Amino acid sequence: MTRLHRKHRIALGLGLGLLLGFGGTTVQAAGDAALYEAVAPKGSTFVRLYNASNQEVSANVGSINLEDVSPLSSSGFEYLPAGQYSARVGSQNLPVNLSAEHYYTLVTQSGAAPLLVEEPAFKSKQKALLRVQNLSDKPLTLKTADGKTEVVKSVEPKGRGDREINPVKANLALFDGERKVADLKPISLARGEVVCLYVTGTANQLNPVWVKPPVKE
Repeated sequence: MTRLHRKHRIALGLGLGLLLGFGGTTVQAAGDAALYEAVAPKGSTFVRLYNASNQEVSANVGSINLEDVSPLSSSGFEYLPAGQYSARVGSQNLPVNLSAEHYYTLVTQSGAAPLLVEEPAFKSKQKALLRVQNLSDKPLTLKTADGKTEVVKSVEPKGRGDREINPVKANLALFDGERKVADLKPISLARGEVVCLYVTGTANQLNPVWVKPPVKE
């Protein structure tokens, strides 16, 4: 092999190395950026929308838009700087004070003013969290469907109750004392997950809905 040919092969090898090595790193970095969501800046606050009404609703708070949330569904959490805002929920306005590193749910119901509900953060990676947000006018207890085991103790109207549990698929029901008032859809809980039961309506017509983070397409 001549010296010229060797130089040509070395140059070709370097060119392929740049294409497959450094170029591959660039492509991988671009893929990672698309795969992972942006990290919220320190001091951010987090807000989502739960739509307990019977029609599609949108909301906006500061710079974030929570658009076209279907009935009995929620948006994902979005972040923005902590502070005081006027939240626009459907056609109504709600003044809100959002603290840093806190999570909140805007709740809209048919025929009622929107509400801001705090959602304390859950950081365990081993357990799951069951949460009951009781926005009804009746104290309610979450039990196994047969009523034999209390899962979340009685939650007062406009109150919240939490219970850390092992990951499991469960059949649960709401009770008023010893009287069952609503069977719930079976629910599966994964490690590190928060599953929230939002109960709206009145004692005559309770509307309990499991609210989980929406599945991203």
